[in-house]
Amino acid sequence: MTTSDRGTRTMAANHARQQSTRDKLERIEVTLRTMRRERTPITYPAVARRAGVSRTFLYQNTDAKKLVTTAIASNGHQRRRTQAAHDAHVEASWHQRALNAEDALKATYTEIDTQRERIGILLGQIRDLQAEYADGTAQRLGEQNTTLKQRVRQLTEDNRGLEQKLQAARSNNRFLDKRLADLEAELIETR
Repeated sequence: MTTSDRGTRTMAANHARQQSTRDKLERIEVTLRTMRRERTPITYPAVARRAGVSRTFLYQNTDAKKLVTTAIASNGHQRRRTQAAHDAHVEASWHQRALNAEDALKATYTEIDTQRERIGILLGQIRDLQAEYADGTAQRLGEQNTTLKQRVRQLTEDNRGLEQKLQAARSNNRFLDKRLADLEAELIETR
C-alpha cells in the first residue's frame, strides 16, 4: 500500500467522519426544534434518544453540547415565563375567591343578625305568655280542674242513679200494663 493510498483513505475517512458529525448535528437541531414546538422538557437523554445519537456525542462534541445547553437554557427561560404566567393566573383566581368569600361572609353576618333579632322577638313573646300564666294562675287552674273533675264524678253518679230509677219505672210500667191487661180480660169474661 502506498502512502498516497493511505493519504486518500485517511482523507476519505476524515471526510466521512465530518459528514457523520454534520448529520448528527443536523438531527440534533431538528430534534430540538421539534421538542420546543411540542413544549417537551429538553434533557440530554431525551435529545440523544430522539435524535438517534449517543449521550457521549452530546457531551464530547462542543457544537452538540453548545446546541443542547442553549436549548435547555432557553427552554428554562420559557418555562419560567410560562410558570410566572400560570402563577399570576392562579393568584388572580385566589384573589377573586377571597373577594367572593368576603362577600359571602358579610351576607352570612347580616343573616345571623337578622336571625338573632327574630329569636329575640320570639323569646319576648314566650316571656309575655309565661307572665300571663304565673305561679298563682297555675295553682288556681289546678284547683278548678280538680273541682270540675269532682263535679263530673258527681254528675256521673247522679246519671247512673237516674238510669236505674228509669229502668225500675219502666219495669213497673210493664208490670202494670200486664196487670191492666189481665184485669181487662177478667172484666170482659165476667160480663
